[in-house]
Amino acid sequence: MNNMVLELKNVVKNYHQGKQNLEVLSGVNLEIKEKEVVALVGQSGAGKSTLLQIAGLLDKPTSGQVIINGVNVSKSGDDTRTRLRSNYIGFVYQYHNLLGDFSAIENVMLPMLIAGKDKSEAKDRAVMLLEKLHLAHRLNHRPAELSGGEQQRVAIARALSNSPKLLLADEPTGNLDPNTAEEVFLMLIDVIKETGLSALIATHNMELASRMNKQLRLKNGELVGINEPILSKITKNFY
Repeated sequence: MNNMVLELKNVVKNYHQGKQNLEVLSGVNLEIKEKEVVALVGQSGAGKSTLLQIAGLLDKPTSGQVIINGVNVSKSGDDTRTRLRSNYIGFVYQYHNLLGDFSAIENVMLPMLIAGKDKSEAKDRAVMLLEKLHLAHRLNHRPAELSGGEQQRVAIARALSNSPKLLLADEPTGNLDPNTAEEVFLMLIDVIKETGLSALIATHNMELASRMNKQLRLKNGELVGINEPILSKITKNFY
């Protein structure tokens, strides 16, 4: 039985700049299993964001295969890709990208309403997710009334709103001070564990990366090594 949530096979991504051809990803192979939390590390410009965009079906590879839950979606049309993103994948970015005119609970409800869920059901799930992230007292606050860490926790709740199987996070604590980053990271790992998600988390923070199940290092567009970290108390016996 295939328990792979995400597979990338020989993925290449090129961009054209005038007459020049820029190769960002050079034959990347990646596997993420059910309930596996993987750190993607590498310097700025190594291709981490590009890899996440391709894994999340926001961009297409120049060549290679993207396999989601055992199905090759590399050449799928926009409608199929949009449906998969909505129902299967959750995203967390470095910048929260919350809608400023909406409260925390409304920001979390919105993806569910777009997906056709009943308003009452969406509200109940939004409250549940925000409570898990210790924001029960901030449900009706708008982003401008929240701290940076609180805003990012709302963004995490929003990413989880449609019960995805795979969470992709691009430097989710990179815009926070060290203490707040630690707090948000612990909550993120806790909710991943509780919900049984698989996750690919890009980070430049090696201390945080060392707490995940596995590390992948991306350098110059290639996965050059896989390091099995010494798991901390947080991820020891992760599942």
